[in-house]
Amino acid sequence: MKFTEEHEWLRPEDDEENVITVGITEHAAEQLGDIVFVELPDEGRVVVKEDDVVVIESVKAASDIMAPVDGEIIEVNTALEDNPGLVNDDPLGAGWFFKMRVEDMSALDEFMSEAAYKKFI
Repeated sequence: MKFTEEHEWLRPEDDEENVITVGITEHAAEQLGDIVFVELPDEGRVVVKEDDVVVIESVKAASDIMAPVDGEIIEVNTALEDNPGLVNDDPLGAGWFFKMRVEDMSALDEFMSEAAYKKFI
């Protein structure tokens, strides 16, 4: 698992080549407070790094989640539409946002390891 400075996590999927799952960290979920709405991207959308792809609304603020790398959104977590609180309850598990097919997995090398992220926060 890798981490961005924007408090996203990226997990390569073992069973699908060049596919990662993206969510936000526990730290980010705690900072946002109770999440009340999540707007997910369309499946099939091709994105480039730093495109806004997810909108999160919490009791404190609205935030955008950016594409961490170039690729195609291939699956979204529709469970968040009915239960956005999953992001607060299980940010590293059931609260994931989307899966994307990445053209160049070496792009993940620029992100932090878990140990580096813990130092970062």
